[in-house]
Amino acid sequence: MLRRASPDAARAVPMTRKVKQSVGIIGLGIIGSRVAANLRKNGFHVWLWNRSPRPEPNFLSSPQEVADAANIIQIFVTDGAALLQVVDSIALSLGPGHIVMNHATVSPTDCREAARRVRDVGARFLDAPFTGSRNAAADGMLVYFIGGDAATLRDARPVLEASSKAVVEIGEIGDACAVKIATNLLVGGTVEILAESLAVLERAGVSPSKFGVALEHHAARSGLTDLKLPAILEGNFEPHFSTKNLFKDIRLALEIAGGDSADLPGAEAVAGCLMSALSRGYGDEDMSSMSRLFRAEIGSVIGGSATPPPPNSPPPSASGSNPSGGPGSEASPATAIGSLS
Repeated sequence: MLRRASPDAARAVPMTRKVKQSVGIIGLGIIGSRVAANLRKNGFHVWLWNRSPRPEPNFLSSPQEVADAANIIQIFVTDGAALLQVVDSIALSLGPGHIVMNHATVSPTDCREAARRVRDVGARFLDAPFTGSRNAAADGMLVYFIGGDAATLRDARPVLEASSKAVVEIGEIGDACAVKIATNLLVGGTVEILAESLAVLERAGVSPSKFGVALEHHAARSGLTDLKLPAILEGNFEPHFSTKNLFKDIRLALEIAGGDSADLPGAEAVAGCLMSALSRGYGDEDMSSMSRLFRAEIGSVIGGSATPPPPNSPPPSASGSNPSGGPGSEASPATAIGSLS
């Protein structure tokens, strides 16, 4: 049984200019746990809560205890319902000294509603979704998109910089979430077309390994293709950005654009591919696992019982952060709060 830390320990530390603020992390999945580690490395006092208990230092028994202990609260949950549930659970402990930051990819509407509830109890709020994968989070190389006022960002910036390489100001609360959803739509479309491209090569009798060699000299090459192509060729679908969470984000894009009346054929196509991948049990795998759909249709087996022949010249190696971002790190069910893995 885990030993619960007491938030009273945080209050025992005299608040001077030489002592860094206490930070609370709610959600210890792929990203949240690594953000917490970087905060500790940078000298912050870190208090934690997760829906499933974790053997972490300063793990508390509830989100409310985190708000009691910490001045700045970073929320890493999966969806809007989870975000609002967390905000409601900490509301009684919030006050003028608190800043609450939402890092989940949620609809602009849910983000604004969370901000309203936080402000109603006198605290401040930032819309702060991130881009970057598990490795980027571990290395302190995330990128945060920010919606909110300049004064709140100024006070929260040292906390954000402990786990990031850039903090990008977007606009008002909700705007950053919209940008994050749009970038994830681009990610989904790119990987879906990458999968189709490999299927065309296989149908033509050309080794897919040659595609990476060709892309080295083509404008279509990107950080995302560098990251995903080798993994697809190896059949390595360890999650950086799960299929089920990309599907959630594509649905958010369609919702923003007008729901069932949206004229976004590309987004609808990607959503259809992801739904097929989910129906085949790929939900917890990396979203690049959708490549199996196209390659299976032309008789190629990958990622399960066979792998493609080794390339004569290796494709571009993956390095750095995942351009797809953060959600890459989200891997819990849509109804879960406080856990991304």
